[in-house]
Amino acid sequence: MASVADKPWLKQYDVGGQGSFVLPESLKPYPKEPLFSILENSARDYPDNPAVHFMDKVTTFVKLKELTDRFAHALADLGVKHGDRVASYLHNSPQFIISDFGILKTGAIHVPCSTLHKGEELLREISDSGAETLICMDSAMEIVKKIKDKTRLNRIIVTSLDDLLTESKEPARIPGTYHFLDLLKKYSPEAPKVNINPDEDVAELIFTGGTTGEPKGVMLTHASKLANLRHLTWALGPLADMMKGICSWLVAVPLFHQMGMTITHFNVSMGFEVYIVADPRDLKTVASILKNNQPTVCSCVPQQYAKLLDMNLGKMSTMFTSSTSPLRKELTDRFKEETGAYIGDSYGATEVGGGTHANLASSELVKEKKHGSIGVPFPDTEVKIVDPQTGKEIDSGEEGELWVRGPQIMRGYWPTPGSGLIDGWLPMGDIVRMDEDGYFYITDRIKDMANVSGMKVYTILVDRVLYEHPGVDMAAAIAVPDPERPGSDRVKAFIKLKEGFKGKVTAEEIITLCKDKLDAYAVPRYIEFCDELPVNPMGKILKRQLRDEELAKSKSPK
Repeated sequence: MASVADKPWLKQYDVGGQGSFVLPESLKPYPKEPLFSILENSARDYPDNPAVHFMDKVTTFVKLKELTDRFAHALADLGVKHGDRVASYLHNSPQFIISDFGILKTGAIHVPCSTLHKGEELLREISDSGAETLICMDSAMEIVKKIKDKTRLNRIIVTSLDDLLTESKEPARIPGTYHFLDLLKKYSPEAPKVNINPDEDVAELIFTGGTTGEPKGVMLTHASKLANLRHLTWALGPLADMMKGICSWLVAVPLFHQMGMTITHFNVSMGFEVYIVADPRDLKTVASILKNNQPTVCSCVPQQYAKLLDMNLGKMSTMFTSSTSPLRKELTDRFKEETGAYIGDSYGATEVGGGTHANLASSELVKEKKHGSIGVPFPDTEVKIVDPQTGKEIDSGEEGELWVRGPQIMRGYWPTPGSGLIDGWLPMGDIVRMDEDGYFYITDRIKDMANVSGMKVYTILVDRVLYEHPGVDMAAAIAVPDPERPGSDRVKAFIKLKEGFKGKVTAEEIITLCKDKLDAYAVPRYIEFCDELPVNPMGKILKRQLRDEELAKSKSPK
């Protein structure tokens, strides 16, 4: 049996086999520069190359640098300084990218907030971060006005989605706010000179439920973000130098999410043209870009890929990547059959600034595929598997919680450095196993584990069986309290059916399927059909919300 201590994944770095295509085992030393240096470098090396493609508007690298310098100058003149937190509440747009780099160039910390937040969630993130400046869409002002007096906000900068699409755009001004376009016109492209300590200074403060289940602000330093970008470059191997400045990438996920931000930063660092979609849920636009522009790479999440299968993409030369939740073999097989392309999987969390593992076996260069695996650890990323009940390290083929440590790990949860870490190790909250080749597989999240009369049920395994039914569009199994056995659980499944199957599939039919595939104690006791299931901005089903709602029901008076 393979041992984690033996690091069997290192032999997988020989991607081509027999030494023909070997990835380095270490990338030390890692860069110690400000994160915004990636834009400076690409503007120098690829000034006239397209950097951002939004709708029909293309912005070059030299223009992008100019706009970020103007915006940084404006922020500094408005009083933003080193260490301040600046929040954004923006749809995918060039303004998001300009804001991101402009904030970093002042030495301030970017706090990207989900545009799906309404009221209380937005208030919590702005209040907890202590942000005094907010950059938002003008269409969001009704929400912002409701929370402003409960925060420290004293500067609000507004923009419209189409502000940068035409040169002659005249903004609609809102009293008591600054307008994004006015600032770009008023200030010269002279960013302030700031001293950045890459190891200590936080670049991004992103709020997430992440590995804990409770929303906390994740502190990512300039150095940790650059380390993660170095890992992504590593995964391309010797192809990286050949690809620089000539490729394009469709980022079909929210930029306020860590996945979207990391991929965008990677594109900037590589001199790639990044295609962004205002609303990633607009899969017609995503499909149109894929068909008409044939980007080199496209990043989506599993739920998007499932729906893109209905878009008649045809055969594609694009490479596809996925993250945020495990890919189902049935989905990757169908996608390969219909498009001719594999979907490369990876694994990470906001707390690691992007990723810790990549599925190298997803590459066309690797003959043996590892469906369902999150891949192997990146260089210089230490891993261990820990028994979640005893806290002792497991060094065999047993399942346990994944812990990671490396140069990409967060500084801690806001505002305390080191919080959330144990001697530098980050417990990921995911139950994993490792195979003989050093590839890792998620079996469940710790909080998604049911305890049925002392027997552990990994609900992700129940999910996979539910998805085998041809009528299931979305499914999630959770643990609910067993009313007859205090301290024990039962399994409940929530199912959204495909259009043609609604009203035709019974709970008994689903249970019968599960009985054929699962141990008796793992079979769902309850089935609930839903018109919709709660999902996060990445399309991942919010099991925690389903659990909370069920718990509230169980406590309510009969």
